Amino acid sequence: MKATVIILLSYIIGSISFSYIFSKIIKGHDIRKHGSGNLGATNVLRTSGIPVALLALGGDLLKGILGALLGMVLGGESLAAACGLATVVGHCFPVFFGLRGGKGVATAAGVIIFLLPKVFIVLAVAFAIIVMVTRYVSLASITAALLFPVLNLVLASSMPYILMSFAISVLVVYRHRENIKRLRNGTELRVTDKVV
Repeated sequence: MKATVIILLSYIIGSISFSYIFSKIIKGHDIRKHGSGNLGATNVLRTSGIPVALLALGGDLLKGILGALLGMVLGGESLAAACGLATVVGHCFPVFFGLRGGKGVATAAGVIIFLLPKVFIVLAVAFAIIVMVTRYVSLASITAALLFPVLNLVLASSMPYILMSFAISVLVVYRHRENIKRLRNGTELRVTDKVV
């Protein structure tokens, strides 16, 4: 029962959208009605600028860290993995926004920073290289998501973390399904492209 409550709390934490909050407070607009409509830091960057995007990114990272931290402190590795996943699910399908949220990348990064820092370093380097070379955040996100479970298998992470990594990988790639279509037909926006 306690574990269920903690997992649910992690989901609720994940459902808090800092992209919406900071865009609304600082820019006065609903991020869902601008750009791609996605409740994520990349859309905030394109529609609200770097300072607001950094705030949104920081908030999303902290959500992931907090969810994993709650699970670790209150139940150990297995609960930490479950809570980390729940936080990412909350970000992607937030109860406060009709289950229409972001794509889970930054929140997942927060989870990985806390639980698997060595894995995070490798993923962050891969992500950065792909963004620098291609300017596609979506491609970098998808690649990092696919690498996540592979790295956990190679590094012989614990089973809860391996299972969590596969679940997060599938979720993040699924949330990028429209980006994948646009990448294939050449219409995907690059990180430097501005939208309104």
